[in-house]
Amino acid sequence: MITGYSIEQVLPHRSPMILLDNFIEAGADYAVCKVTIAEHSQFYDGASQTVPAYVGIEYMAQTIAAYAGASNLAKGGAVKIGFLLGCRKYQPEVTAFTLGTELTITATELVTEDNGLSVFDCSIMQQQQLLVSARLNVFQPDNHQAWLTE
Repeated sequence: MITGYSIEQVLPHRSPMILLDNFIEAGADYAVCKVTIAEHSQFYDGASQTVPAYVGIEYMAQTIAAYAGASNLAKGGAVKIGFLLGCRKYQPEVTAFTLGTELTITATELVTEDNGLSVFDCSIMQQQQLLVSARLNVFQPDNHQAWLTE
């Protein structure tokens, strides 16, 4: 199990686009992160005091990125960028995440190909209640620098 990293250490993102609060842990095929919905949360709507549930796709994608980043750091490597290619079966049980709610996001790797394509089964939970589930397709190339433009 991999622990002890901050979310900023394992994500290739910069503020203000780091949407998660904490990297909790990663294992051989999974990662767990947390976020608490607050007034300073990106995409927070003050009128409804919520963050739309569709933002959960990005919470899941960042949890996958945290998994990859922590795994690479634990092996002595560097954090690399990856790409969200698509989402299948995004099934929200709620329309929004409410102020003060602590969400636990889990991403479990189902399939990984040699070319960098992967599929993850993801969930967002509030305590023991499932709020959102989905499968995300991602791509992390070997040479991520080739995909960056100035």
